[in-house]
Amino acid sequence: MDTKEGNVNLKESCHYGSVQRESSEEEEINEPVGWKFWKKRRYVVGVLAFFGFFTSYILRVNLSVAIVAMTTSSHGEEVEFDWDSKLQGLVLSSFFYGYISTQLLGGWLSARIGGKRVFGIGIAITALLTLITPPLTRVSVYILVALRIIEGIFEGVTYPCIHSIWANWAPPLERSKLATLAFSGSFVGTVFAMPACGIMAERLGWPSVFYIFGVVGLIWFTLWWLIVTDKPEDDPRISKSELDYIKKSLGSGNQQMKISHPWKSIFKSPAVWAIVAAHFSENWGFYTMLTQLPKFMSDVLNFKLEKTGFFSAVPYLVMSIVLQCSGHLADHLRSKNVLSTTNVRKIFTCGAFLSQTIFMISAGFATTSTSAITCLSIAVGLGGFAWSGFRYVYNLTKN
Repeated sequence: MDTKEGNVNLKESCHYGSVQRESSEEEEINEPVGWKFWKKRRYVVGVLAFFGFFTSYILRVNLSVAIVAMTTSSHGEEVEFDWDSKLQGLVLSSFFYGYISTQLLGGWLSARIGGKRVFGIGIAITALLTLITPPLTRVSVYILVALRIIEGIFEGVTYPCIHSIWANWAPPLERSKLATLAFSGSFVGTVFAMPACGIMAERLGWPSVFYIFGVVGLIWFTLWWLIVTDKPEDDPRISKSELDYIKKSLGSGNQQMKISHPWKSIFKSPAVWAIVAAHFSENWGFYTMLTQLPKFMSDVLNFKLEKTGFFSAVPYLVMSIVLQCSGHLADHLRSKNVLSTTNVRKIFTCGAFLSQTIFMISAGFATTSTSAITCLSIAVGLGGFAWSGFRYVYNLTKN
């Protein structure tokens, strides 16, 4: 009897010790951030990445607004560039010819020389080329086309290479949060750039759009280069507790693993091609609107330049709000087992695409500027549901 009681007590004490160890391990692995998030270096990296995407999107959309001032007369002055609609389309689309060429290269380069270098240099070169755009544009429109293609080449690496930053800096439980923080800079940059470029082009002249934001890009690059490191252990300002937390959450020896990519299985996967098709479809509409909306509002709705900038930003403001809400809604539906992960992806993506089609067609038949802007804003805004369906698939956990 005593032996049995002793065995029971021994088991209880072992169990209690095991619970204590698990509890202490959980405490160690969960480092509270608190409201002073800037004291955590991973959030400093996240904020600077946010401003990196913020700047990159300003450098990408500035021409969409500036071209309105460049090709229309203002205050009775002669038009500076007499480009027809076909040539304007070539100028506005040229960025994306370069952009699509470095998507895979960006990920490959960042794995070899570090995401910090690729991300920073990509935006810095774009900013530098933006600075020299006005004088070279006055030489030849085809030099402008070449500049925009090269800018696209250097900006094409930004999205792929940022993931190598998070692979080293972001604990698994914070990866979605930090990635969302960084990527939201794209939408905020678009919402800011449209009206800001309109005001600057109207009051300071169209070259100011390129000079001012080119300088802003170089200032950001200086801060990024001085503050950010590829790995937390290389950061001299990181605290020991944060470094231990990041390393422990990522696992020891994590960075030494040799990864073998199943390319054959990837290319034969219907799911992969479904995501590619969805991404292609959404981006086609997103970037077409991004480049052509200011011209549409100026030429079709007859808005003045400042008004064009403000109203062109409205659809992207709506999309920014919808994206945040749809992401939380998707997680809620999955966590409460209302819908499976697969159904959330399908309903959000397909539902958004169908709804966007309806409102885009409606915008074409709109008889007033108010109804046209409303339809366009809803159409672009609903893209937030599609992005939550297909773009953040890799952030979802299996159910």
